[in-house]
Amino acid sequence: MTRRTEWPDGPGRPERPDRPDSGVPSLSRAEQGPPPGPEEQARAICLRLLTGTPRTRKQLADALRTRGIPDDAAQEVLSRFEDVGLIDDAAFAEAWVESRHHGRGLARRALARELRTKGVDSTLIDDAVGQLDADQEEQTARELVERKLRATRGLDREKRIRRLAGMLARKGYSEGLALRVVRRALEEEGEDPELLEYHLPDL
Repeated sequence: MTRRTEWPDGPGRPERPDRPDSGVPSLSRAEQGPPPGPEEQARAICLRLLTGTPRTRKQLADALRTRGIPDDAAQEVLSRFEDVGLIDDAAFAEAWVESRHHGRGLARRALARELRTKGVDSTLIDDAVGQLDADQEEQTARELVERKLRATRGLDREKRIRRLAGMLARKGYSEGLALRVVRRALEEEGEDPELLEYHLPDL
């Protein structure tokens, strides 16, 4: 006689009682402890935002305000972060000037404008942009024009001047410096100085 074989969970097997999840009862909300206070939340937010990306005190303060952290708790945490060097607006400004000038060719005026939007104190901005002297700024402007010069060949003289000077103006260079650098570049390329003088009468 053939003995009937039943699958472990198949028909004919008595139902098993539900197994406990892990043998360890879950903690109730009270046993898990009180929710984090505003200062603890502020610390966690700041640390997360500072991971890999330096930020100014104002940027962090704005972020905490957006997340509903009370101002007194936010200021306490931000001051503590400044004391231990996690927030350093002076170092931020210096690094910003170094990176944006050499990476994007921005002039002092544009750099100062960017730092103001990030809430850096005007004294710190002056110190940071003071790293760049007039000679260095003009040299960077020349390099920018040299890189752009080839792309403007074939355009008429006035349009070339406008396009090259406009590129420098968008990067924060003064009109006088921009036009002087553009005229010099075009003269070195072979443009007639007298014709350039006609288009740039005030230089």
